[in-house]
Amino acid sequence: MSGPAVCCDLDGVVWRGDVAIPGAAAAIARLRGAGLRVAFMTNNSSARVGDYVAKLRAAGIDAAPGDVLTSAHAAAAHLSAVLAPGARVLACAGPGVVEALAGVGFEVVAEGPAAAVVVGWHREFDFERLTRASTAVRAGARFVATNADPTYPVPGGLVPGAGALVAAVATASGAEPEIAGKPHAPAVALVRARLGDVGVVIGDRPSTDGALAAALGWPFALVLSGVAGTPGEEPVPVPAPAFVAADLAALAPELIGAYVRPG
Repeated sequence: MSGPAVCCDLDGVVWRGDVAIPGAAAAIARLRGAGLRVAFMTNNSSARVGDYVAKLRAAGIDAAPGDVLTSAHAAAAHLSAVLAPGARVLACAGPGVVEALAGVGFEVVAEGPAAAVVVGWHREFDFERLTRASTAVRAGARFVATNADPTYPVPGGLVPGAGALVAAVATASGAEPEIAGKPHAPAVALVRARLGDVGVVIGDRPSTDGALAAALGWPFALVLSGVAGTPGEEPVPVPAPAFVAADLAALAPELIGAYVRPG
């Protein structure tokens, strides 16, 4: 395929919660039809790769497992570089983190003792999970956050994101986390290893997607269908990113015009 790889966020770009954003599927098809490779990188670590593939297909977007990257993968890769295979890792997170950790050979546990604790977004977070995670961290476990996004876009607004859960564990344990997801080094390495050295990042959150693009040295394409531009959330940066559009449907022709040679 010609042109740069397209690293596309999911939440706030392709869908909000379980509701697909109108025109997103057609926009992805249009980008691919123009010869651009499109893959997906999300900071939402809650779901397994197969779940994301199924959700994309239900939204009308063809995807293979190799097209999906998550902050769970970044966290697992980060820990695999510093812990021995078979180490006990406490997952205060959803099944996506469990899958990623098991996939690199860790023993995934629900309570300590543990060599590391990974905190990611999940709706089951409660006082008991907070207690188990913070206790393990105070006992010396390495503290890794999949990401620090404070909110998560859903239909009708925003709900607390992984950053809110991570902050609770940090407060209870007195420790600061190592952050694996966008825009931090483990995520940068993951995207570069999967997509190569030339690309463009599409996202709705300048502080993560825009910063990931900057760390990669890639242009940033901001869509206003998620966090950015929402009252009380992140403003559109000044100066503006390389591309700014209302949504993927409006963005696709801009990217094709910029990166695809006629004929």
